[in-house]
Amino acid sequence: MADDPSTQSDEEAEAVGLRKIIHVDMDAFFASVEQRDNPELRGKPVAVGGSGGRGVVAAASYEARKFGVRSAMPSVTAKRLCPDLIFVRHRFDAYKEASRTIRKIFEHHTPHVEPLSLDEAYLDVTEDRLGIGSATRIAELIRQEIKAKTQLTASAGISYNKFLAKIASDQNKPDGMCVIRPGQGADFVAGLPIRRFHGVGPKAEEKMKRLGIANGADLAAKDIEFLRENFGSFADYLYRAARGIDLRPVRAHRERKSVGGERTFSEDISSGAALRETLANITDIVWERIENSKARGRTVTLKMKYTDFQNMTRSKSVPHWVESKAEFAALGRELLEEALPLPMPIRLMGLTLSNLDRGEEKAPAKDTAQLSLL
Repeated sequence: MADDPSTQSDEEAEAVGLRKIIHVDMDAFFASVEQRDNPELRGKPVAVGGSGGRGVVAAASYEARKFGVRSAMPSVTAKRLCPDLIFVRHRFDAYKEASRTIRKIFEHHTPHVEPLSLDEAYLDVTEDRLGIGSATRIAELIRQEIKAKTQLTASAGISYNKFLAKIASDQNKPDGMCVIRPGQGADFVAGLPIRRFHGVGPKAEEKMKRLGIANGADLAAKDIEFLRENFGSFADYLYRAARGIDLRPVRAHRERKSVGGERTFSEDISSGAALRETLANITDIVWERIENSKARGRTVTLKMKYTDFQNMTRSKSVPHWVESKAEFAALGRELLEEALPLPMPIRLMGLTLSNLDRGEEKAPAKDTAQLSLL
């Protein structure tokens, strides 16, 4: 019963999760790299992605966001909102190079780094390598080092658990910091609009407001039975988050069962064109992780979360290791095409490679029959 939030006291849960956690989130990362490398783009609204009728915004600069331009938005919509919007094609090699530099800065301070994507990570600095002791000071130094070595800005959240650190990193963006100290978590969360809770998208926000939940205080007033009845497996997370509780450790080293990545969209998407371009962007990022980890796997899984929070997953296994990006991408596309048309829009998409090589057996060689699916 210890894992049941309805039977665990707030004090007990908070004590278990009391750590020094930093969440570092780069500011408009892809777009900022483009503005850094092309002075003509600085200070202008920029979108990374395709500008054609079937294009989708992969990332937007802060100048573009002022007009309402967001990631996963159809390019035609973005252009309508911001007629002066400048589209640039993505350069993942440049983003990966900057990300590697940033990762080295993290590891200079702590071995406990849990990357979430190319542009954000959790750091546990409860015991830091340089003996600084102050998580706030470490976050300041990290942001200074990132600016000096990459000419890019980062925002940071500092708190005693992952949930609060992530919320805090978004509080003073761009190029800002926020600290939520022990004892402040529940009060801080109480005043947050419900949309600020990680995982709550537009549809969930609408549902919550219909149920009388507009902010963290409203959410904390609901008991676990009510939340489970209305939000299913999402309920336990909501119950704890409303109280500033998060028991998850920063996981730097764990046995990989899969290598993958996912994106939660600022706006729900459903069109085939938007889904295909989003999948292509995720594929590029995930394949980089696969290469970096030297992973070999035989199963590709596509995950999509609908606006009602129900997950849909489709998998395809092959008898050989998936050895090329082209094959990985083709398997992902095949899974997506099998799922179209979607019954409702989605708010999240992910792609993973699993059934990994454990070094215990040799996979059979490829055969021409399997190659035909490409």
